[in-house]
Amino acid sequence: MKPERLFSLIVLLMVVLFWGGCSKREGAKTGGEVKIPVAPAAYADKHIPEGWWTDEKVIAEGKELYEGRKNMDVNCAACHGMGGLPVLTGARDFRDALIVGKWSDGYWFWRVSEGVPDTAMTGWKEKLSEEEIWQVIAYSRTFSQGGKGQ
Repeated sequence: MKPERLFSLIVLLMVVLFWGGCSKREGAKTGGEVKIPVAPAAYADKHIPEGWWTDEKVIAEGKELYEGRKNMDVNCAACHGMGGLPVLTGARDFRDALIVGKWSDGYWFWRVSEGVPDTAMTGWKEKLSEEEIWQVIAYSRTFSQGGKGQ
């Protein structure tokens, strides 16, 4: 087999496997309802620091992290898109206020920290501090708020 053909097959296989990992959706619609899992006890009582939902500096820091400019190991936009519109099948659409608006602070923190099982969403707690996770969350939420904090 020619090296070019082998390379093409490997790339195709990687794309298919990655796409398949993104295809299972937590919180999928069931009968018109959206089921949002309850955050585990370790995360249930977590709250974003006071005023951070609308703090322009916090949101700007979150944007730098979300877009992979501040920490090269983290790039939320690679899956969730620069404007919150997913670029990968199965990635959460952060522009959907009907779903995102139902997420508690603890739920947001849990999912960014631990990831989502059976999907390509990895946990970022090893790459981001707690403060950075909240910054990313504050920025991500602006997509469902017309580009502004809460």
